[in-house]
Amino acid sequence: MAAPGAAPPLPKTESSLSFTQGLLLGQLSIVLLLGAFIKFFIFGVPPSADVTASLRATERRSRTLAHKRSLLSLRSTSTPSSQTRTLQKKRSSVLRNPPPLTTNTILSKTYYNVDAHQPESLDWFNVLIAQTIAQFRSDAQHDDAILTSLTQALNSNSRPDFLDEIKITELSLGEDFPIFSNCRVIPVDEDGLVLGDIRKGGVGGGEREHGRLQARMDVDLSDFITLALETKLLLNYPKPLVAILPVALAVSVVRFSGTLSISFVPGTAGNATTLAFSFLDDYRLDLSIRSLVGSRSRLQDVPKIAQLVEQRLHMWFDERCVEPRFQQIELPSLWPRKKNTRGGEEGVGVERESLGRAKGKEVQRDLREEARREVEAEQRAKVESERVEAEGLRWRRRARGEEYAMPGSMPAGLGMT
Repeated sequence: MAAPGAAPPLPKTESSLSFTQGLLLGQLSIVLLLGAFIKFFIFGVPPSADVTASLRATERRSRTLAHKRSLLSLRSTSTPSSQTRTLQKKRSSVLRNPPPLTTNTILSKTYYNVDAHQPESLDWFNVLIAQTIAQFRSDAQHDDAILTSLTQALNSNSRPDFLDEIKITELSLGEDFPIFSNCRVIPVDEDGLVLGDIRKGGVGGGEREHGRLQARMDVDLSDFITLALETKLLLNYPKPLVAILPVALAVSVVRFSGTLSISFVPGTAGNATTLAFSFLDDYRLDLSIRSLVGSRSRLQDVPKIAQLVEQRLHMWFDERCVEPRFQQIELPSLWPRKKNTRGGEEGVGVERESLGRAKGKEVQRDLREEARREVEAEQRAKVESERVEAEGLRWRRRARGEEYAMPGSMPAGLGMT
């Protein structure tokens, strides 16, 4: 029990001060995070296109050199028997055995000197490629196959859970054509390494002469190929569909320049000959990326989104057809066959049959629809002609003074009294 004259105890303010300080510190940290996010993610200035292209080219070149060094090191440690081992094929007893065919033999018989031959312009090849691309664009205008295929590919099972259905809002296949030039033929080994570089490295120079030939040509395309999409970002944490953020994205290929390498890979007894192609690591791909995020308050052309999309597209291209990776296309047999013959009087029926097989049910459906429309048009024309003929007959009778007698009417000679 306190004394009557004692002063009351002072209230404790330490707990209230610590709570206020924590609240202020938390609010300040949130403000700083939001400011950093807005500054570096939304209003951040991306590096120039030349700097970005130079950095990507340096990274690709270092990766290619590391791959070549690993191949050369494996060859230096491998046994000579594994280097000279060849595939034993079954030979015919009727056909004459041809002399050994090497890269130097092919070059000498075609009078092609890899050191002195001037690069070719490939004007004829540009015309053929332009006709092929023009036909592809024309078919795409009258058929939604490419749009359907892209929509199915974008909405396949590999689509992440945080993305809603992806819709294509714009698709432009461009108007210009790629230009191929400066074509040259060089000998390479079975791994695609230039024989001159191998001889400089001092690894198996004399044993690597039996390789294959590779054509390298420069490619340049300046066009505006656009694919525009729209979707929604779904936030499924802590519960499904907590927030939905609409996103619209348009990606355009503005220019592509690089070096394309093409070579034939000889087939074996069970495998067909393939065409292998890839791009060297010195290519440049310029993209134009536009973005729109939000529903009411929208953010347009966010730089960070453009950087992420461009980096992802370059990675996708590098992982598929940039050396040391390459694409292989199986080639059909080039031996002349009757079923592949076209033209002439005898080939009219075969050509129609081949066209029917190529188009399939779609062509048959179109033909049936066209025939049905023609039959309906003929029926309508027949009914119309019968109606016009009946009207003409009625007018001709009236012109001659003939009158139609109405059933139940009085004779014309009797008058009313």
